[in-house]
Amino acid sequence: MAVKIRLSRHGKKGYAFYHIVVADSRAPRDGKFIEKLGTYNPNTNPATIELQFDRAIKWLQNGAQPTDTCRAILSYKGVMMKKHLLEGVRKGALTEAAAEERFNKWMNEKAAKIAAKTSKLADDKRSQAADRQAKEAEVNEARAKALAAKKAEAEAAAAAAAAEQAEATEAAVEETPAEA
Repeated sequence: MAVKIRLSRHGKKGYAFYHIVVADSRAPRDGKFIEKLGTYNPNTNPATIELQFDRAIKWLQNGAQPTDTCRAILSYKGVMMKKHLLEGVRKGALTEAAAEERFNKWMNEKAAKIAAKTSKLADDKRSQAADRQAKEAEVNEARAKALAAKKAEAEAAAAAAAAEQAEATEAAVEETPAEA
């Protein structure tokens, strides 16, 4: 029986959520599986991956073949690196301590890269929000100036009309003779 480590799709339309499963290669994609190893949510940035590390290594050592996407996920989480180092220990190329040291060093570097990416995303989000707020302030200021100019123009027109009215009444008063 050929065993695969693959994704089983869940979630709603347009918002996929996957279970990482070990299944017979003849079983349907979302059908019967042997064991659930974890979950993968590609909708978050960076993608959220929860994985049973030891069980994944056990299945790989027993001959389970990961699909391309699962291989990338397992590689991202360090399962493939750990399997590679354990193969080196089994063959005698490395000692257990050296393999563990290399793996921990690799995991620390990987964690630093992930932390840098998340902080960069957060900084970008903050700077974009600040830029949007500055542009909105400029637009509001321009609108306020246009409104003030329009009000001043309306007040000037009203004052001119009032002055014209006053002149017209003054002229009318001067023209009419006063009865004595």
